[in-house]
Amino acid sequence: MENYNNESNQGVQNAYSVSDPNKSVMSLGEWLITLIVMIIPCVNLIMMFVWGFGSGNENRKNFCRANLIMTAIQTILAVICYVVFAASFIAAMGY
Repeated sequence: MENYNNESNQGVQNAYSVSDPNKSVMSLGEWLITLIVMIIPCVNLIMMFVWGFGSGNENRKNFCRANLIMTAIQTILAVICYVVFAASFIAAMGY
């Protein structure tokens, strides 16, 4: 069996070491705070923009950006559904 911890792999290991606090893994407490803030109406949208485009933890930043994309998709689909149902209701009332 080969030993993969030789001198040539030291650069690779150092490149992936977590020295930047923005790239560290979020703790359970940080995730709980994030999810509790996401429950509060209006505050969650503001905090998604603040955390998604600010200079914070990369995990939270990616989570907030993905959440913003999903919120935009849901909003667009809801508007389309409302327009379709309103148009069908108006059409049904006309006959």
